[in-house]
Amino acid sequence: MKIHILTLFPDMILPWIGQSILGRAVENGLIDIGITNIRDHSADKHKKTDDTPYGGGAGMILTPQPVFDAITAIGAQHRRKIYMSPRGRQLDQTYIRELAGEDELVILCGHYEGVDQRILDAWEMEEVSIGDYILTGGELACMVLIDTVARMIPGVLGNESAHLEESIYSGLLEYDQYTKPRKYEGWAVPEVLFGGNHKMIRLWQWESSLRLTQQRRPDLLRAFLKKAPPLTKEEKKILDSVLAREPLLEEEE
Repeated sequence: MKIHILTLFPDMILPWIGQSILGRAVENGLIDIGITNIRDHSADKHKKTDDTPYGGGAGMILTPQPVFDAITAIGAQHRRKIYMSPRGRQLDQTYIRELAGEDELVILCGHYEGVDQRILDAWEMEEVSIGDYILTGGELACMVLIDTVARMIPGVLGNESAHLEESIYSGLLEYDQYTKPRKYEGWAVPEVLFGGNHKMIRLWQWESSLRLTQQRRPDLLRAFLKKAPPLTKEEKKILDSVLAREPLLEEEE
């Protein structure tokens, strides 16, 4: 996958690209990330890229000319283009899977108080949000999007099935996990994890996931139950027990 990032602050992103799993994916040629400094395409002699909004209002707005020219310069006219924006579509796993199927993505990181609407309209940009809060700029949101999409690309993760067992991917929150030592300051690892009985371990993990999802994200549990795969008798018994202890309330209108 080729990802083009348009930003006014390349130095915020450059160090991150070479790190950890993403860094290995780039090194192995699974992902190609290009960064374009919008300011380099400003026609203003002072390389200015923002101006005051028509109609008044606080802050400055990213002007269209540098972005138009940056998109043209990288040949991204017909690529799928995304603008990181708090008013956009919420980033979720369904959308992430969709984006992971693209050969190329162009991501615009806004700054200041926003961008000229003509940038979004002329280039048919999809507005995407990572949450109901405001960031100083779109760079952090852009990195979140890239990280989530990258994990879906074959070969990026060492274990191809690892992402399927993780929180959200499976439809439930991830079960509790433990490592050495077996006991620490009076806190012990559950005995079931030491018995070598893989069926019992899997059922314990299933119960842990159900319990945590019920307590913290009942919306995910409701969605999971609507399209859950066929359950074994043991799994169904555990599900019924969890729901009996803490009934799943109907979603409020």
